[in-house]
Amino acid sequence: ACRPYRAPGCIPSKTRTGPGLEDLQMSKNCSLTVTFLLVCLTARVALATNGYMSHGYGITSKGMAGAGMALPQDTLSVYNNPAGLTRLDKRYDLELELFSPRREYQANDDFAPPPSASVPPGREESSNDYFLIPGFGINLPIDDQRTIGIALAGQGGMNTEYDTATFANFAAPPGSPLNPSGEFTAGEPTGVDLAQMALGLTYAQELGPFAGLGITRQSIGITPIIAVQRFKARGLQPFRALSVSPDKVTNNGYDYSWGGGVRIGWLGSLLHDQLNVGVSYQSKLWMSDFDDYEGLFAKGGDFDIPAIFNFGMAFLITPELSLLADFKRIFYDDIDALANTNDIALGDIITDPDKRLGGDEGLGFGWEDINVYSVGLQYRATEKLTVRAGYSAADKPWKNVNTLFNVLAPATVEKHASLGASYGLDKQSRVNFAYTHAFKNTIEGTSTFTGPQTGYVRMHQNILQISYSRDIGM
Repeated sequence: ACRPYRAPGCIPSKTRTGPGLEDLQMSKNCSLTVTFLLVCLTARVALATNGYMSHGYGITSKGMAGAGMALPQDTLSVYNNPAGLTRLDKRYDLELELFSPRREYQANDDFAPPPSASVPPGREESSNDYFLIPGFGINLPIDDQRTIGIALAGQGGMNTEYDTATFANFAAPPGSPLNPSGEFTAGEPTGVDLAQMALGLTYAQELGPFAGLGITRQSIGITPIIAVQRFKARGLQPFRALSVSPDKVTNNGYDYSWGGGVRIGWLGSLLHDQLNVGVSYQSKLWMSDFDDYEGLFAKGGDFDIPAIFNFGMAFLITPELSLLADFKRIFYDDIDALANTNDIALGDIITDPDKRLGGDEGLGFGWEDINVYSVGLQYRATEKLTVRAGYSAADKPWKNVNTLFNVLAPATVEKHASLGASYGLDKQSRVNFAYTHAFKNTIEGTSTFTGPQTGYVRMHQNILQISYSRDIGM
């Protein structure tokens, strides 16, 4: 439900009276909130859509393939644009997402004969194809101009679990001078698990019209973010020989990292509220180091969460139909653990500690900044039913020369198509639905370590999300 000044495609709800904080049903709603927070903190998160970040935040945005930062309709939209929280009434949203990524790679048999490093030829699929990802948000208006909100959501993640030792051929045979005790031999399945959750506390405020630019309504918002991430890796024993901290590369269980940053945003309405324009920026989330994996990630375990820039528009074509367009840029290039190339000569790695795993210029995955473009449509079919559809396209995150190292993080997806709907159960509550298909995409290439060997990594995804939204204190 939208505030009296409505965004395109929204239906105004009745005006609030009073500050709206005292009449919260504390025992019922707080118990529900605490329970859901505990579920979120223990959930497994594996997003890996635009790079490893989610394609959208909030179920209405996900029903339009990530478009909607200028059309706020639920409380988790603060991760698109916190300024939009002033357009919502007092409410909460409970979300649950079933995320199903299908990851695979193939290594070809065109490599040089041993002892050159190679990935065992063949096609391998990652196991564990289903993940449940919860989300929660609540909006608590202070008055008709100001509001605060809390939102908890999966920020990003990546998971691979192969049944084979992908890097088994990267080490010299056990008992040889280069591997006397076999400590560099990968004799177990290979995989990584990265999960990131974010808790944001938002303050948003109306600024009033700006007649000189034709702005009939505008607001700003700020969301300080607290983030937590966890990571583990296994089956990477051969890379211990290329690390500045060999005991902090693999098989150390889960390690946790904490940190935070801030997202700021602006939202304005023009053309007599027919057009909404929004812009927001999320700073890098500065995280503590993964101490147990300081020999794997560059700069001694440093693994921050990248900055994100968003721009979007929502145009009211008719009172029932809205057209949306969004642009997003994710700054992966600023995260050395991701951006540093692995296209480095082996001799340089051996002679220069800074280029080893865990060093200041240590080996990474070769990721680059990516742009994401989303378009969406929303149609209010009846008083109770609203339907949505959307499509998005993103850049490839790495160059082909880094392909066979990215079997650990096969973020190949570039295109998404989504459908969504909301249905009013009564005047205060709604159920919402979103389905997204991330189309299969293959990236072919090589790796410095495997010489002439070629191969590919591939992924496609299906994402199903449901939510329950309720206005409170009305």
